[in-house]
Amino acid sequence: MVDSRESQIDTDGDHLDIGRTAMPSPYVRRRQLAAEIRALRESHGLTTEQLGQMVFHSRTKITRLENAQVRPDLAEIMNMLDILEITGSRYDRLLQLAREAAQKGWWDRYGMSMGPRQKLAADLEYNAHDIRCYDQTAIPGALQCPEFLAALVELDESQDTINYKPERMAQARAQRQRELLRPGGPSYEVVLDEYLIHRLAVPPEVMAAQLRHLISIVSGQELISVRVLPHDVQIPGGHLPQSSFYLYRFPESGDPPMAVVDTVTTDIVLTKHAEVSRYTGMYDRLREAALSSEDSVAFLERVANRPTDQTGSGT
Repeated sequence: MVDSRESQIDTDGDHLDIGRTAMPSPYVRRRQLAAEIRALRESHGLTTEQLGQMVFHSRTKITRLENAQVRPDLAEIMNMLDILEITGSRYDRLLQLAREAAQKGWWDRYGMSMGPRQKLAADLEYNAHDIRCYDQTAIPGALQCPEFLAALVELDESQDTINYKPERMAQARAQRQRELLRPGGPSYEVVLDEYLIHRLAVPPEVMAAQLRHLISIVSGQELISVRVLPHDVQIPGGHLPQSSFYLYRFPESGDPPMAVVDTVTTDIVLTKHAEVSRYTGMYDRLREAALSSEDSVAFLERVANRPTDQTGSGT
């Protein structure tokens, strides 16, 4: 659907200026700070162990900072900048970057009980300008209804793959949905593979409830849209996608677009222009092959309202 917020996109599609202000993504800032720390260390000809000795940290902690795996401590960053003799505007810029990287969002009160993947998604969603995703395995987390989520927990339990506390995870997922639908929230477009509707082993009545929930959200929110990719359409112009993936763009010009690729065990975060562009191009091909927003809603309504013992595509 059309994004009604005031925005501008440059010729590369990377720069967005909007009227909405929000806390920058701490995760995005941590990645930027990590790159700056690595560049500082290398420009001084230091190894991670040598820098650690200079600032009284372990090599492991320096490595974790350079991999954006930990929230920075402002006092420690200030000490590091002083020891490396960083001054003036560069000092101010890096300290501001560290401040933003150290901020906490609503998701931090859940710790890891909400699951590491969901925590990353909540962080990126909060300050995104727009989110586009292709999902071939499940309804996107921020759009799930409680019955569907409970069924997914049962699937995780059957595979012994739970790395979260189900009750806390469910609370966090509900909060993600409220944040997504808040005034000034991001635009969100989903290309949903039809296969998941038929192949995911949840009870038919649960899938029907989820589809009705999705229809309700899409019908009531201008910035949320869904396109169903039918199982019997060709996707011209390249190979088929090998996994689900998400694309994020942010309001500030210094925050690069990001692709997050879903795998069985973890999410792979990509920020290099060439890599993100490949996924953007693939998303555009999938979107072109998918049904229109209006036809997708009609399709979901047919599937949700068919008898629960009926099989087939519903097309």
